[in-house]
Amino acid sequence: MTGVPASAAGGPSAAKGGPAGGVSGAASGAAPSAPSDVVSGRAAEALAHGVPAVDAEGFSDSGAKHPRGKKIAAAAVNQASVWNIANLLTMLRLVLVPGFVALMLADGGYDPAWRSLAWAAFAIAMITDLFDGHLARTYNLVTDFGKIADPIADKAIMGAALICLSGLGDLPWWVTIVILGRELGITLLRFLVIRYGVIPASRGGKLKTLSQGIAVGMYILALTGWLATARFWVMAVAVLLTVATGLDYVRQAIVLRRQGIAEREAALEETEA
Repeated sequence: MTGVPASAAGGPSAAKGGPAGGVSGAASGAAPSAPSDVVSGRAAEALAHGVPAVDAEGFSDSGAKHPRGKKIAAAAVNQASVWNIANLLTMLRLVLVPGFVALMLADGGYDPAWRSLAWAAFAIAMITDLFDGHLARTYNLVTDFGKIADPIADKAIMGAALICLSGLGDLPWWVTIVILGRELGITLLRFLVIRYGVIPASRGGKLKTLSQGIAVGMYILALTGWLATARFWVMAVAVLLTVATGLDYVRQAIVLRRQGIAEREAALEETEA
């Protein structure tokens, strides 16, 4: 006697479908029935080629997380996350730029009605600028697209307004050059020192943005009397904040670079030691 149970050896109990044979038949029949009853056509084809089938969440038939499927699912999530409310507001600002320019220059650029419509477009763009960043940080909607498009949209609408105002003779060109030169220079500076760290936004920078928006908005409108005088002083404050915060950013960039170089040298010395 080999000691092998009759159910395993195909004995009478197995042939007659007895209790032992029924249990054994269920156990032995479960595995081969899975590909035809459970696995889909795509999974069956994958199994035929020796590749584990992976579902939309990256799980294989065995229940294990498949690395390739995980990457595909993560890429799909990241792609979908681009179309969130924060990025849509940023896209709206970009779309408003050509519309704003058309309204500013309509009918020679001096019609009060068209200038009022241009101011409305500018105001919408500035208001959305206040909300898109807040929404992105609060609801974890930060994306690579938003990081790139948001500053571009900000500078596009402000640059378009300043150039139009200077082109129409309402604002001295040196004001436009100072403001745009500072914005472009600080953006370039951020990219140069990003290997050492990130320069955080300061309260002065936020006040600068607010004062620029108010001043440019007042210049877009066809104001007269004391309001026309008031906008001059608001713009003067905006220019001063623009220069002061620009110099502060340069100081922070120098300090950040020195700290980064010192940390790298210290790490190199520890490695050599």
